Amino acid sequence: MSATIRPLGRPGDLGWVVMAHGEQYAAEFGWDATFEALVARIVADWANDHDPAREAAWIAELDGERVGCVFCVAADERTAQLRILLVDPRARGHGLGTRLTRECLDFARAAGYERMRLWTNHPLAAARRIYLAEGFALVEEEPHTSFGAELVGQVYERSLVA
Repeated sequence: MSATIRPLGRPGDLGWVVMAHGEQYAAEFGWDATFEALVARIVADWANDHDPAREAAWIAELDGERVGCVFCVAADERTAQLRILLVDPRARGHGLGTRLTRECLDFARAAGYERMRLWTNHPLAAARRIYLAEGFALVEEEPHTSFGAELVGQVYERSLVA
């Protein structure tokens, strides 16, 4: 099996990101269409107005098939935000989540950001393991009702400065 990471930009990439999130999170966690709508807004905002020198997105492929993604967006001048990391369950175990996260971190460092943050929710244990292994620390937790579920939102941060 051939696993690759490439910049997002081929026809169908944007739609795939939205569809994959909607389908996967409904199947794994029972989340409703409001989550897919949130992802659609994130993707549309990035597609309509991103600075290529400061913001980027990647697609993971396994044997030429899309199986993952991640976005790096500006939270502010000094802080990058890792957004909508996803790896299809059928593609897990190939290190793609870690590779996507590192791609995002490397880009953010090269773009001059001083730190990276991300927002996630407590059921996403596989992603949390990646974030902790890559040096992120939990800085905030807050219970909320979203996507048709009772969740605990979590904010993780890490420095990008050596």
